[in-house]
Amino acid sequence: MVQRIQSLWLLFAGICGFTTLKLPFYIGSKGNTPAEDFTAVSSTYLMILAVAIAVIALIDIFLYKNRGLQLKLGLAGFAGSILYLGLAFSRTKQYDSGGIALTSIFSFAIPVFYLLAIRGIYKDEKLVKSADRLR
Repeated sequence: MVQRIQSLWLLFAGICGFTTLKLPFYIGSKGNTPAEDFTAVSSTYLMILAVAIAVIALIDIFLYKNRGLQLKLGLAGFAGSILYLGLAFSRTKQYDSGGIALTSIFSFAIPVFYLLAIRGIYKDEKLVKSADRLR
């Protein structure tokens, strides 16, 4: 389970998913108000999506015996992380001025980690199928 590299990628995706709850994605201001941090907790939909992405990644680690389901959940997590980024960018339009925070790198890292995990799961599936063919 932990010996497989995709388990580490999924763990990193889960950790990054949970860090988006506290670290800002965008720092901006509305009108004359002082700058405020925009995190995943600022929006209910983003908070639910961030927690779902992180939990899917952590559950996906333990599905190593069922690679088909693991691959499907990985793809669902990847799609959810892309949806999260789209929703986060659309929510930044409500600010008059501001910029993307440096800690938003965690949000952008989630789909990358999911892609790396999906690639590893696919390679494992391919290896098992080739070994079955040799029997």
